[in-house]
Amino acid sequence: MGGQAGVEEEEEEEEEVDASVTDPVATLLETLELEPLGADRFVVPNPDRGYGERVYGGQVAAQALRAAQHTVGAERRVHSLHGYFLLGGRPGRPIEYAVQRWRDGRSFTTRGVVARQGDEVIFTMTASFHVDEPGPTYALPLPAGLPGPDEAPTELLFIPEERRPMLPFELRELGAGEPDEHGFVPSTRRVWMRIRPGVPDEPALHACLLTWLSDLGAVYMARAPLPTLPVERLMGASLDHAMWFHRPLRADEWFLYDGHAVANGGARGLMRATMHALDGTLGVSVAQEALLRVIGGAAG
Repeated sequence: MGGQAGVEEEEEEEEEVDASVTDPVATLLETLELEPLGADRFVVPNPDRGYGERVYGGQVAAQALRAAQHTVGAERRVHSLHGYFLLGGRPGRPIEYAVQRWRDGRSFTTRGVVARQGDEVIFTMTASFHVDEPGPTYALPLPAGLPGPDEAPTELLFIPEERRPMLPFELRELGAGEPDEHGFVPSTRRVWMRIRPGVPDEPALHACLLTWLSDLGAVYMARAPLPTLPVERLMGASLDHAMWFHRPLRADEWFLYDGHAVANGGARGLMRATMHALDGTLGVSVAQEALLRVIGGAAG
């Protein structure tokens, strides 16, 4: 079954890396430096980082968006993207992105992107861009009463402690919401996120970094908190992914990623989530369907 592994699914590094030698933010930004091949085609080396059997899905989605951005004027910002993870990308092998120019209208621009490793298509995306227009504003508020990132009780739920200095991001986990009288949980995962300092002031780049972060633990958000879905027996992978960019949001400033499990069934789970800035601004909405396959027999 295709799909990209989330960071929480990756194996630990076999060799310890000296964090003082490598700038993790610079390394992340290098993955978004696409080499042009001509005719709206781009390639990235995709070096093997020494951990994980599959390329992180957020990286592939962010690179696909970056490729599309290179064919669109800076005055048009991404407002939505929809992607399908078809096969797990293999570390250590270059990934090629081919952009298709589907439409260039007066207000909207639409692009298709196909990611390949060799002869295999591993990911497809449709991305739409829009010129800034005036209009009425409305948005759901930041959930009230939550601790800020400095008061969060736990951090880096899935990341082994020895790897934390090498990460380009910071997380502050708040845990799931409390179930109501019917057993429904309003949030399956609430986490403050940000990229560490060192990101240029480029809105298009921040949209790519938010895309990179959006797959971080999304599979876990899709899992309903049910005893019939034991996490230790669960094989998860991202299947499809969608994002809507409502307002500019900086990836290097704290934002709350608040995820909800919508439905589980047929070995799949759907999540939806929001990204709110510290000041309450709703910047991005996310939805993802994930494979939630119980290993060793059906749950029940």
